[in-house]
Amino acid sequence: MMEAMALDADDRRLIVATQGGLPLAPRPYHVLAAQLGLAAEEVMARLQRLLDTGVIRRIGAVPNHYALGYSANGMSVWDVPDARIDALGEAVGRLPFVTHCYHRPRALPLWPYNLFAMVHGKSRDEVEAEVGQIAALLGAECRAHDVLYSSRILKKTGLRIGG
Repeated sequence: MMEAMALDADDRRLIVATQGGLPLAPRPYHVLAAQLGLAAEEVMARLQRLLDTGVIRRIGAVPNHYALGYSANGMSVWDVPDARIDALGEAVGRLPFVTHCYHRPRALPLWPYNLFAMVHGKSRDEVEAEVGQIAALLGAECRAHDVLYSSRILKKTGLRIGG
């Protein structure tokens, strides 16, 4: 079990300053440093330490697929053998059009699916073609699949702490 890390005031200010996203600037860590009265190198070192200790899990882009023209967003769900799910999930996750892929428990008898892969397209036909590629990759390992299309955008945010 990981030991809890004590956060100092600067760690907390940095977390609060970044939880809504990094500044949209060529050098976002320098912008944060100026806002917080710290050196850019210290901001980067603190963020790396917070990542290394698990206080924050990742720093990454969260695109709005709709704004980029990808209005057909489908969660493909697959029924594959549990004994093969790690290898199959890794193969599906490497496909360039799969944005995330993960294992979820089945809810039998109504929900037989255990492998989930999100795909985005500019049309449902494009998504269906991508799902066809996943089906071809899985081959006989796939017993059933479906696609669940997004009907609205949900706000994607993580845990927030007050400033």
